[in-house]
Amino acid sequence: MEKEILVVIGHRMGKGEAVARGVEKAGGKAIVIPGMAADMKLGDVMNENDATFGISFCGSGGAGALAAANKYKWKVKSEIRSIEGACQALRDGCHVIGLGFMDVEDLGYQLVETYKKMQG
Repeated sequence: MEKEILVVIGHRMGKGEAVARGVEKAGGKAIVIPGMAADMKLGDVMNENDATFGISFCGSGGAGALAAANKYKWKVKSEIRSIEGACQALRDGCHVIGLGFMDVEDLGYQLVETYKKMQG
């Protein structure tokens, strides 16, 4: 049986619902961390839930992703500004992806589809 694709979303402004809808449309499961500064909780929530990968959103595109990667020693790419850039980070083996504010459905959808293709 295939392991469920679990994506944790941490957004500096407490958002992330659109990305979560895209994750679920592609067949994954999303956890949106509630509240302001949710990006800074990303690593802990990913670790607690054994997430497939995590997405952090903030103005700089890196704070929560870098904090998660430093604490748990995960591969990270931050300061991403496009869906293709995020998908490439996943293909490059990153477990944590840091983006500028981009709460759009297609991001979640494309990331899960990319991950599924990588798994064969």
